Amino acid sequence: MKFGIIHYNAPGKTLEEFLKYAADTGFGFVELQIRDVWPEGCANPEKEAERVRALLGKAGLTASSLAASNDFVVLDEEQVKAQVERMKRVCGLAKIVGTNVVRTEGGSQKDSVPREKWADAIAGCLKRCREFIEPMDMRLAIDNHGYITNEAGIQKKIIMAVDSPNVGVNLDTMNYRWFGHDLQTIHAIYVEVAPFAFHTHLKDGTGSRQTYVGAALGDGEVELAWAVECLKKAGYDGVWCCEYEGREDTAVGYAKCLKWMKANI
Repeated sequence: MKFGIIHYNAPGKTLEEFLKYAADTGFGFVELQIRDVWPEGCANPEKEAERVRALLGKAGLTASSLAASNDFVVLDEEQVKAQVERMKRVCGLAKIVGTNVVRTEGGSQKDSVPREKWADAIAGCLKRCREFIEPMDMRLAIDNHGYITNEAGIQKKIIMAVDSPNVGVNLDTMNYRWFGHDLQTIHAIYVEVAPFAFHTHLKDGTGSRQTYVGAALGDGEVELAWAVECLKKAGYDGVWCCEYEGREDTAVGYAKCLKWMKANI
């Protein structure tokens, strides 16, 4: 079984320290952030990505995905071009570090893109990405992150509009609850998006928005067993990647998450 950890809210002040923690704790995969391979001001991220690939190999780890930190909630043609070109480069960096999965954000709210155009804007950018992701065999996993892509049905709506086998989802088990959906609605969302899952963020907690409190897997209110069942029934064969936002020391929290995954997946 492929168990991973996201490089977020995790032990280690440096990438090297994080990778050491991940390997020593027993993880086999890590989700990298774009800053890991393309830090601000870096003129040659491709060279940095090669360095990161070597660090992964030395630690005995494999990249499960690379988070793009993009913003596809744009309609202006120049902004669309810039975001699509940036994604093309991010996909190249992902290839260098050894993964064909890029976790893509929807984007941020802005006055220039009304709510009823959010899905169209994101789908429009993703359609433009088809010309390079399909030949590269890259998979773009739309994350249900923030306010936009947590709306019920929007991930599937985008996927249907783009109509590419290379565009799917990153299923974050807690973010739907954080957004404000009740558990019954979340059950239905898992069923809806599981067939399109390229990557996961197994995350637990309680409450939504201001009342949200993170927890180790199994210690919150999210019915993780149902999420796992939905993914397995859909044939998911990717990395089971945990994310921890609880109040315990993160080294302890992530170790608990791994223990839960080993016992329950």
